[in-house]
Amino acid sequence: MKTTARSPLGRLAPVAARMPPDLPLVVLDAALVTAAYAAVTVLRFEGAVPSDWFAGLRRFLPAAVIVHLAVNWMFGLYGQMWRHAGVHEARRVLLAGTTSGLLLGLLFLARGRTVPASVVLLGAAIAMMGVAGLRFQSRLFAFHRGTGRQGVRVVVVGAGESGAAIVRDMLRSPGTGLVPVAALDDDPRKHGRRLAGVPVIGGLDRLPDAVARHGAEQALLAIPSADGEVVRTIAMAADAVGLPLKVLPSVAELLGGEVTVRDLRDLSIADLLGRQQIRTDLAAVEGILRGRRVMITGAGGSIGAEITRQVAACDPAALLLLDHDETHLFDLAAGLDVPCVQLLADVRDAAGVDEVFARHRPEVVFHAAAHKHVPLLEGHPCEAVTTNVVGTANVVAAARRVGVSRVVFISTDKAVRPSSVMGASKRVGEHLVLTGAPLDAHWCAVRFGNVLGSRGSVVPTFMRQIASGGPVTVTDARMTRFFMSIEEAVQLVLQAAVYASGHEVFMLDMGRPIRILELAERMIRLSGRRVGTDIPIRITGVRPGEKFAEELRDRDEDATPTPHPSIIRLCPPLPRERALADGLAQLTALARRRQHAAAAEELFALADPAGAPRVLTIPEAADRQPAADPAG
Repeated sequence: MKTTARSPLGRLAPVAARMPPDLPLVVLDAALVTAAYAAVTVLRFEGAVPSDWFAGLRRFLPAAVIVHLAVNWMFGLYGQMWRHAGVHEARRVLLAGTTSGLLLGLLFLARGRTVPASVVLLGAAIAMMGVAGLRFQSRLFAFHRGTGRQGVRVVVVGAGESGAAIVRDMLRSPGTGLVPVAALDDDPRKHGRRLAGVPVIGGLDRLPDAVARHGAEQALLAIPSADGEVVRTIAMAADAVGLPLKVLPSVAELLGGEVTVRDLRDLSIADLLGRQQIRTDLAAVEGILRGRRVMITGAGGSIGAEITRQVAACDPAALLLLDHDETHLFDLAAGLDVPCVQLLADVRDAAGVDEVFARHRPEVVFHAAAHKHVPLLEGHPCEAVTTNVVGTANVVAAARRVGVSRVVFISTDKAVRPSSVMGASKRVGEHLVLTGAPLDAHWCAVRFGNVLGSRGSVVPTFMRQIASGGPVTVTDARMTRFFMSIEEAVQLVLQAAVYASGHEVFMLDMGRPIRILELAERMIRLSGRRVGTDIPIRITGVRPGEKFAEELRDRDEDATPTPHPSIIRLCPPLPRERALADGLAQLTALARRRQHAAAAEELFALADPAGAPRVLTIPEAADRQPAADPAG
């Protein structure tokens, strides 16, 4: 049988594999302790140690080594991954060194002076520093390794906890290809200091210096709590010096744990317009949803789907998803991690709605089913009436029959002094819900502006136009709209549902209105293109039903605050039930006969009886040049 000679290192490999992983660290600690006390003794006697003190040191060193190693073990200084150590581990090193020094001091007093007192005190301190240096050497020299590393040179904006965490992660993760070279912060107390070894060179006005002197090639926004105004300021500063900008997610998006490079993402339009930090009373929201049968109509739409996801997290007894579009309904249900009931039904079908409510008997209903596109509905008022008005009446009637305790109607700012068919239909929907509410029920409407990223709205439309090379179409340079992310809007919808006592409208604080032209310009720049040069903007003219600016409340609506700073309670004047019922019957008959102009006229009269007559020209509304819809 042929054998292969093994090298000495090869013969030692099995022994090394069985060796405790911390044995080399223990040996190094013992050597550091021995060297520390021996060096202090030699320095104490200026290199000429008397024989009796030298003999005492020989007796003292074994005890010192045993005490230090035992205390290190007690404080958990073995079995750690020191590459990722932080403040907590540094505190344990300090406590272990201090404890070792105290124990050796007591031993020194109890057994007589075998070595000078200065040797005990200074030796313990130096030994502690050596133990710490041995464990933290990868962190101590990370900056020097990082600055010499090849990769994209990054200037970090924000020298707080998140900034420090992201710098540390870049330094210890060379595979990311990111090298932090400078940090910026508006706090003057941080200027001239170092953030995990990276210099804080000043405020945002020093961004050009970060490029010129430190060679920054990319900016990184490390302020998760930054609101839209701060993000816009930083984005403009980065754009001015030609730096691409990456961001950490907002506080609401971070799910806990240490911030890492994996959390970084490209700047989005939601960062520039939104990033509101919504405070939600989750316990109160769960209190009205947990253990209850909750139905969402229009569940497959953008708003309905987000309501579904947030309600699902509140542990309802049953999650009832109603929609007339089987594809959207199927896709929504497939993406949920909780059981749900898919209800393929149309709110315009009174018998179908009655059957679904009678069979499942929901206790909470979020009514989000609606047609919503302003220009399209201008040419199809009967469709707006049938879905937004008759459909809402069907839901209200079915909810009354089965005793639904809480109904939340999703409304819009376009219901205020409506100038469009869509807005008027939503205003009538508010009237139906509020007048139809039983006396002891918590029925309400929630009114808000445009949501970022909803299907067919202005942001996806602009993205599609930019991707195709333009032009980006804007109806009028003076046009403004309120914007909020879908997640933020739905959080506030759920919170408003908690406050509902019946017969009221809740208005969401949408922040400041944004000019649609400004939005288009920002999105073009965000795509890395130049406005007018790479992507042109074309003004197409105001379309029927559009307002230059939307409002969230009418002048005759009494407003009172709620416990939430972003939610206002409104008490609108309501029509008499008989007048509303007669108007609904007339409107339904006109829509059934497809009398568009007459239906639109009756719709506006029912929405705002005191308002000025509104003239609708159907062919004009249907034939206008398509443009981005800020009302989507």
